[in-house]
Amino acid sequence: MKNAAALPEHLSATGPVAATAASTDLSTRDRVTQLLLERGATTAAQLGSVLGLSPAAIRRHLDAMLADGDVIAREQAVRGSRGRGRPAKVFLLTEAARVRCGTHHYDNMATAALRWIARNGGSVAVEAFAADQVAALEARCRAAMEDAGDDPLARAEALASALTAEGYAANASTIASGGQLCQHHCPVAHVAAEFPQLCEAETAVISRLVGTHVQRLATIAHGDGVCTTHIPAQPRAQSGNTVTTVRTDR
Repeated sequence: MKNAAALPEHLSATGPVAATAASTDLSTRDRVTQLLLERGATTAAQLGSVLGLSPAAIRRHLDAMLADGDVIAREQAVRGSRGRGRPAKVFLLTEAARVRCGTHHYDNMATAALRWIARNGGSVAVEAFAADQVAALEARCRAAMEDAGDDPLARAEALASALTAEGYAANASTIASGGQLCQHHCPVAHVAAEFPQLCEAETAVISRLVGTHVQRLATIAHGDGVCTTHIPAQPRAQSGNTVTTVRTDR
């Protein structure tokens, strides 16, 4: 009696089909990672909707990322009265996953250098160092915003594009009280957690580039999912001229 024929390679668990499946899984996981990097805290339903995946499929990827320590889950914050049932869970990238998404080279050395500056020059020296570090970023962003005009919200949109090109994964949007600039990635978050002067210098740069006073509401360095900067609405013109609101969420 002849031995049963072996399965063709394209049907075997170790052939190209398995390799393709593994590659697809990796690609989808990379897309989930990118979405979490760009959006911050996001529900499984939202991720599945964007990626076109079923609840079971997106849950499989999230469970694998949870097991690997790439994401954490927590209950979604609900403003106002809450309906029946438990709040939906939101997922966020862990610090380790963020590090792999960006360029956090020499964090330990940078932190040690800033500690030395603080010991020998005090907080004033740290502030001067932070201002010097963001000066080049400010110059590049200002050049990229040359044609943005004078409206703070339009400038915020142009700044978001410039910051995204610098690796900050930024976006700007209009809200009831004005505008909001969100940065979903921070190249110096680990260092800024100990030295907030870096965040303060960056906030000052945002204010100068937008052309108005701004308020930092949240930072990745302090454990928030996104660095969020509020841009207050500008007073409406007192004349009879029509006031145009510039959308920054396109």
